[in-house]
Formats: sequence, C-alpha cells, structure tokens
Amino acid sequence: MTDSHRLPPGQWIAPLERFGLPTFAPRKVVPPARPVVTVSGDVRHAAQFEIADLMGGLPRHDQRGDINCVTTWSALDLPWSGVRLRDVVERLAAQVEPDSGARWLRLTGLDGYWTCLRIDDATADEVLLADQLDGKPLPPAHGAPVRVVASAHYGYKSVKHLVGVDFLRRYAAGPAGWKGHPRARVAEEERSRLLPGAFWRRVWRPTLPILRRAYRKND
Repeated sequence: MTDSHRLPPGQWIAPLERFGLPTFAPRKVVPPARPVVTVSGDVRHAAQFEIADLMGGLPRHDQRGDINCVTTWSALDLPWSGVRLRDVVERLAAQVEPDSGARWLRLTGLDGYWTCLRIDDATADEVLLADQLDGKPLPPAHGAPVRVVASAHYGYKSVKHLVGVDFLRRYAAGPAGWKGHPRARVAEEERSRLLPGAFWRRVWRPTLPILRRAYRKND
C-alpha cells in the first residue's frame, strides 16, 4: 500500500517536527534524571511510580505507527518501540484501585499539556507507551522520556513527556477545549466535537504554516 493510499481524508505527508498548540511552542522540556508518573483521579490510592519501574518487566513491542495531526499533516510509518499502554494501565489499576465507574484516562505531559482518552481506546492493542523512535531513545522534541502513541486517534491524544495519569469517571476536555473531540478517531474524522471534520480541514490548513513557524522559532 502506498503512502497516498494510507493517508486519511484531508491529510498530507509532512516530516515529524515538534508541534502542538501555539501556547506550548515556547515550552521546551528538559527530562528529569529519574522521571516519574503520578497517578491520581477517581482512585482509592493515589501513587507515584518511577518510569523505569512502571515499564520494567513488561513485554516490549516494536511497531510502526502514524502521527496524524488534526491540522491536516501526517507523518507515516514511524518506527516506535515501547510497551503496550494497556499493560501499564493494568499495572497501575492494581495499585491505585480506580473507581468502578472510571471510564477515562487523563494523560498529562511535563510541558503542562493534557488530554483525555477513553479507557477502551487507550488500552487497544496498538497503543504504545513509547520510549524509543527509530531505534534510539526519544529526543525531547518528540516526547522524551516516554510518550503515548495512539495512531488511530488524532495526534492531540498522543501526549508527550508523560508525567501524569488520572482515572476519571467523566470526560474532561484538555487545553484544546471545545475544539477537541472526546475520542478523536482518525477513521471517523473526529477532528472536533463541533461541526464535521471536513469543515475543520478548511480552518486548519491555512493556519498550519503559522503554527509551524511558531515552533521552529522556538527550536
């Protein structure tokens, strides 16, 4: 299958660069020497785990996955390596005992960005907690020390520099606010919870060069 056939509707191929909401362009992350993940929310026991302990002993997976940005660019067939987020969530749940009604995960990055993924979406087979890209440790620009890779969802669900996981009973919109979608499935073109995906293509594509410049200026 060629790249053009793999492209979702309204996307075009672009290189993987540091990118996100314009507010976060100046927020360059320096990963700590001993990174940790804090786990809280609707749980019986809040806890904190060193990432090395959180991922240690879990089966590793190498897989290729895409980043499809809601602003219409896609970086295809990227070689990621890490552990399944499902395995991490199961390990966390055994420790913190989430409320039986928890249906969402709030994922927070060291840069302050956060988003929500439905737990069944977050624990799909293909969703990784990745610590390597192209056989090398993740660089800070792409999410060091670990990031979520959820290729079936628009890129704003794939949080970089993961430092927080909250089990929630209810969906909570992140910094994208009303412009985001609770599930953001690429196949359904769920770019936003308001108005069809094709409408947002026309909104985002003209602004994309401006957003790219904002990030390149701060690199």
